[in-house]
Amino acid sequence: MLTSWPAAGLGSKAMGTKKISRREWIASSTAALGAAAFAEPGGAGTRAQAPLQSTGGREQSSPQPMTAPDGQQLYQGTQRADWMQNPRYAWGVMTHYLADWQSQVNKLDMNVDLWNKMIDGWDVDGMAKRLASVGAGHYQLSIGQNSGYYLSPNATYDKTTGIAPSKCSRRDLVADFYEPLRRRDIKLMVYLPSGAPNGDQAAKTALEWQDGGYPNKNFQRKWEAIIREWSQRWGKKVAGWWLDGVVYPDSMYRSPEPPNFASLAAAARAGNADACVAFNPGVYNRLFAMSPDEDFTAGEIDDPNLVNVRHQVNGRVDGSQIHMLCFLGEHWGKGEPRFTTEQAVAATRKVRDWGGAVTLDVPVAMNGTISKPFMNQLEAIGNAFPR
Repeated sequence: MLTSWPAAGLGSKAMGTKKISRREWIASSTAALGAAAFAEPGGAGTRAQAPLQSTGGREQSSPQPMTAPDGQQLYQGTQRADWMQNPRYAWGVMTHYLADWQSQVNKLDMNVDLWNKMIDGWDVDGMAKRLASVGAGHYQLSIGQNSGYYLSPNATYDKTTGIAPSKCSRRDLVADFYEPLRRRDIKLMVYLPSGAPNGDQAAKTALEWQDGGYPNKNFQRKWEAIIREWSQRWGKKVAGWWLDGVVYPDSMYRSPEPPNFASLAAAARAGNADACVAFNPGVYNRLFAMSPDEDFTAGEIDDPNLVNVRHQVNGRVDGSQIHMLCFLGEHWGKGEPRFTTEQAVAATRKVRDWGGAVTLDVPVAMNGTISKPFMNQLEAIGNAFPR
């Protein structure tokens, strides 16, 4: 994910264009808070009744036929992410609950005991109620990121890194979220970087991770084993994986032999063959497919006004379900709302009209709650796109 720096002379609802990479942001854990906005919809008509398609720049409103005149079948990819086209699940919420970010915001001296206390204090039923109250259809939770602290235990990670006491929480917050969400018919998804925690040198060394355009074969094998343990434990509870930091796809993942895209996706699906997977290459305003082994576009976007899609067919791009992930705060997981409510609704509508799904990141407090201004925006989105 990337952060945008404020443009000089713009108001609080404006976005600049200079960007730094998410990997730079993660590695340093410092960046200016981004400000962003997009143009107000002018004269918007009624919502399209069928997914829009782009062919040579022309938008079409009718689906393409499944069979061409010469008998060729339309490539539709997999069906794992089909649920994202269902209005009941098509928009959802993400939260980054990360040890280093919570430390920065709340002036904490993070340690294993404090991390476990924070994870133990999460009210999963309360969060599920909040998500249901705004009409969200899916919830994406960060497992961990740069600090090396994770909100679920993993014996493979502990054995591989040799870190003790473990920085993986005793409580499995992902597993504990499943039942409260299931009762409210909300899909559970998880976020995880595809690289080692850059802020934990001991973990990087043990995992044999080298940041940059290197094959990282030993690292990949170890990381896939770690992912596989989580997936096999959670099983059918997790409907999707959003894998971040796939910024060197040719050097790391496009080899004919594993480890590669296929083996990484297989690790994520080890416990649930129906789980959908996305690989995030970073911020690109055009939504595109990364690999035949993914099921939906990661779709990380800073400025929703710039998001676009071309050559899409029936809500898919080259077989991958269209999906956008964007943040409503001043930055990922931080700050006050940067959009008006009307803008937030318009951003969601734009992608939904393509037959796409939308996930919106909002800041979460240390006790696992979402502030009222963001709840108000989410409620308005839920009212605009009822389940």
